[in-house]
Amino acid sequence: MMVWDAVWLSVRLATLTVLVLVVVATPLAWWLATSRNRLRPLVEALTALPLVLPPTVLGFFLLVLMGPETVIGGFWLRLTGDTLVFSFSGLLVASVIYSLPFAVQPLQGAFQNVGRGVTEAAATLGASRLDVFYSVVLPLSRRGYLIAAVMSFAHTIGEFGVVLMVGGNIPGRTRVISIEIFNAVETLDYRTAYQLSAGLMVFSFLVLVAVYILNRQGRLE
Repeated sequence: MMVWDAVWLSVRLATLTVLVLVVVATPLAWWLATSRNRLRPLVEALTALPLVLPPTVLGFFLLVLMGPETVIGGFWLRLTGDTLVFSFSGLLVASVIYSLPFAVQPLQGAFQNVGRGVTEAAATLGASRLDVFYSVVLPLSRRGYLIAAVMSFAHTIGEFGVVLMVGGNIPGRTRVISIEIFNAVETLDYRTAYQLSAGLMVFSFLVLVAVYILNRQGRLE
């Protein structure tokens, strides 16, 4: 029963992470794709930092940053009566930050592939910048959104170091699939560990196949 609780918690966390990332990553990716600001390389590096930073290091800094004695953690505690650390809300914040590059980079590439010629042509026809984005850029970038959603979802499902540091190991609250696997190994329950690990491996393989197919179709169009 606890295994299915971990599976459901992971799916819920990954789904909410994708929804938040679509909102957060869209303006950031658009700015990175179109801006010539000198700070752009710095912002790109900060966005991509979770790709190279050890998850436990990122998780530690987030644990410190979201503690109840900090400004952010204290504000959340006063607002909700619950702490950010060792809670599902904290897991969601950590997951959004940890998976941010997996959403931003596909969207940035999709926006850049649209090309300035298309957007400039739409602008000459009287479309506002907002109209150009919603009527031209978004429809042409739907494959980028699909890849971003799939990759972010899969990346969140497989989290371990970050969620363990920020959320701990609380059944039904912060114990996701990866932590359940760790617990199974610790208790010598190799059957559960094999089943969950095999499921994640098959899921990850199918995600990669889907991404490669989408990329190949994009090159053929």
